[in-house]
Amino acid sequence: DDELAAVMGHEIAHALREHGREAMSKAYGVSMAKQGAGALLGLGQDSLALADTVVNYSLTLPNSRSNENEADLLGLELAARAGYNPNAAITLWQKMTRNSGGSQPEFMSTHPASENRISSLQAAIPKVMPLYQQASKS
Repeated sequence: DDELAAVMGHEIAHALREHGREAMSKAYGVSMAKQGAGALLGLGQDSLALADTVVNYSLTLPNSRSNENEADLLGLELAARAGYNPNAAITLWQKMTRNSGGSQPEFMSTHPASENRISSLQAAIPKVMPLYQQASKS
């Protein structure tokens, strides 16, 4: 139950922070800028494809990882406030890491590396533990 609450808290945090809407809005803006620049500069398909790659690695992926980290931390707080043990988020990610069979480098991913995720969550546990303890008393 506690691990499921960590997942649910994470997904609810994405909704609360409107990460999906934000990503769509940014993607639209980038697409419009790329098309405009391509037309003004007379860029061909190869140049536009290179621009896509540069934008993806320099803007899109880092922003997505930032949103994932934000959702992890807010989700941890939401689960703790609801009376679920925040330490379960750590065990969840340890299991996910074991079962993933290796992953691509973080700079190529929309999500933080599992090790970084676990470290970030571990650092936040002391901040949310009082919320969990208070909720457990209720």
